[in-house]
Amino acid sequence: MRKYTAEFLGTFFLVFTIVTVVRGQAALAPLAIGVVLAAMVFAGGHVSGAHYNPAVTLAVLIRGKIDLRDVPGYLAAQAAGAISGAAVAAAVVTAPHHQAALSLHGRHLVSALVVEALVTFALAYVVLNVATSSDHPNNSFYGLAIGFTVLAGAVAVGGISGGVFNPAVALGVSTAGLVSWSMIWVYLVANLAGAAAAAVVFRFLNPAEFVAAERVAEPVPVVAVAEAA
Repeated sequence: MRKYTAEFLGTFFLVFTIVTVVRGQAALAPLAIGVVLAAMVFAGGHVSGAHYNPAVTLAVLIRGKIDLRDVPGYLAAQAAGAISGAAVAAAVVTAPHHQAALSLHGRHLVSALVVEALVTFALAYVVLNVATSSDHPNNSFYGLAIGFTVLAGAVAVGGISGGVFNPAVALGVSTAGLVSWSMIWVYLVANLAGAAAAAVVFRFLNPAEFVAAERVAEPVPVVAVAEAA
């Protein structure tokens, strides 16, 4: 429950910040989002790994750094945090009357799919390298690297896709009426595909991590046990 609570809180404050800055039309919205994510990663990383994102959880699962039995709890906590954060934000910040829910079609929809997949790939790739690699044990920069990736993505492609990069955030912003529910499949498909691709690339680029793990997992031959005895 400690891990799930940390995932709930981190996702809650991430989505709460997103909805409040977008509804309030804050000039530094991408910066606020990147900074709060970095802060929440530092706060909860030692408890749950600070995923706050089902796509990241998928990447970490493929990476082999989370037990499959924990995945449903992570996803439930992230979804609950996103919905709660969106609900609270929508209750305290009134949306401008002219602020319509984002809905894309045709070429713009394809563009949104592409950029969401690419930036989610970058985000998951950064998470796997700075937070799960044995080459960076006990590093002090992982939160900043993750937060800056989201900040860069939001500035670069926020005007194209809404800059979601996270199925839980997609759920939250849809709940708050910032994005049309008809768009949620775009984020689910693009974000999960980008994260899965990042995990595959990580495994390809870091074979030593998995060779060592496989050696540890290999059963000791019966003959060797007998000889040792």
